Parts: sequence; structure tokens; C-alpha cells
Amino acid sequence: MVELQLLAPEACVDMASDALIDELDALSVSVEDADANTSAESALFGEPGMPAPRSGWQRSMLKALFADEALATSAAALLLAQDWAQGIELHAVRAVEEQDWVRLTQSQFAPVPVTPEFWIVPSWHEPPPQARRVIRLDPGLAFGTGTHPTTRMCLRWTAQQAPRKASRWTRVLDYGCGSGILAIGAALHGATDIDAVDIDPAAVESTKANARHNGVHLRAGLPDAAHGTYALVFANILATPLKLLAPLLSSHVGPGGDLVLAGILERQADELKLAYAPWLELQVSDTEDGWILMTASRAA
Repeated sequence: MVELQLLAPEACVDMASDALIDELDALSVSVEDADANTSAESALFGEPGMPAPRSGWQRSMLKALFADEALATSAAALLLAQDWAQGIELHAVRAVEEQDWVRLTQSQFAPVPVTPEFWIVPSWHEPPPQARRVIRLDPGLAFGTGTHPTTRMCLRWTAQQAPRKASRWTRVLDYGCGSGILAIGAALHGATDIDAVDIDPAAVESTKANARHNGVHLRAGLPDAAHGTYALVFANILATPLKLLAPLLSSHVGPGGDLVLAGILERQADELKLAYAPWLELQVSDTEDGWILMTASRAA
């Protein structure tokens, strides 16, 4: 494996990255701040969970992996010959030590505690001895591995409320299900008749697979699969789509039912309360690392 390193101005980052992947046989391309760890280092700030506001830094370091040195040097020569690539400089071509990438990736995902007795455990780990309920989940294409505060807060709410409410969770909706982790967590705590929906077909397939691996029965599909009212409605998305979906999500909450919303920053609480006010009274039920969990209940 060989790494090609190129210094590029911000304006060239997108075109260079696309050319390396689409036309020059790069296996991967990463973009870093070329001035990282110096006084000129700068941060790219954006809404958590959303794309960065810019594709690169004023001086970006592109690192492209190639199968061998010949491919890397050929790619560099072809790229630098393009008219639009003026300003891009060859920084280095270096061999990369072979690694067990599977083992390296797995080492970054350890079991995640939701409560002392409720854990999310990748398939290559044994559950801790104190775990009484376990979601088996490996990182994949869909959002929701349990490492993000929004996911943990939803699951923690489920575990805390289940002793009182699980007997009423006879219909449950996970809207924007991602990996299906919230729907699976509800099922493990006694929920039945569960619909999990997402706009991304890959998320729907991920949810189905994860449900099978956890011995859970649910229906997964696109958003039009959600119908009628539910005793419990989850939506862990982001603040803007949650505001737009306020009429729809509120309409799915049945008498005596609960709405659980996540993907919301602390500073966005009032916006969400206002958006849902015509239908439900939201309150902040949990906070973690600048994120909040908001819930509402409909009168029976």
C-alpha cells in the first residue's frame, strides 16, 4: 500500500478528490488541515451530524491510498498536469505499513453501557457480566451504533420508562430508524407491533438485518409504511427535519402515548417547543454533551 500526499488550496479539494477516486484508481482519499498542530491551524465548524460548511481548509493535505507506487506516481503526474490543478503540490509518496484493518476497526468499538444492566455489544465482544439486556450491533452504513449521545439518551429513556409503561407499548413507531437500534431496544423491553421506517433503503435493510440478529420481530420500510397512531413514537433525526415533521409525528401519537425526540442541541429547545405547541407540550427529559432529549405525552 502506498500513500500519495498532495498539498491543495481549498478551491481544488473537491475536484482533486473526485479525480483521485473516480479516474485515478485511488482506494481512498482523506482531507486534513495542512497546518494542523501549528499556530495557523483552523477548525471547520458545522451543525453536528451535517456536512462541513467547506470541503477543505485554506491549505489542505490530501492523502490518497494506492495499491502500489506505480499507480500513485502515475496518478500524481496525471493530476498535476491538469489546468485546474495549478496550485496543487506533490508533498510525498510513501509506503504504508500493512495493517489488519478489520482488527483495527473492531478495536475502536467496545461495548457501550446504556444503563448498568443494558448494553450495546458488537458481535466480536462478549457481553459484560452485569448486562441483563443486550443489543448486538456492529457499525455499518446506517446511523445508530449507540456511541452517539442522542442514541444513548433514547435507549436510556426506554430502559427507565419500561417498568411503568412497557405493558402499554402495544404499537411503536421508530421514525428515521437508521440501524433500527431504538426499535430493537423497545422490543427488548417488552414493546410489540413495531414499525421502523426511514427514507434510506440501506437503513431499512440494516434494520431488518439487525432485528434478525437480535431475535426481534418488527416491520421495516419506507416512511409511508407508518400508519395510524402508536403508543410510543421515536424520532432521532436533527432539529430542522423534526420541526418540519411536527404535524406528522404528533398525529402518530395516540391517546396516552409518548413522543420521544432526539438529535436536538440544547440551544434548539425553544424552537422545538414552539414547533410542536399546537399538538403536544415538549419538555427536556435528558441532556448529554450538549444534546438534549425532548419528550411529550398525549392525554389518555
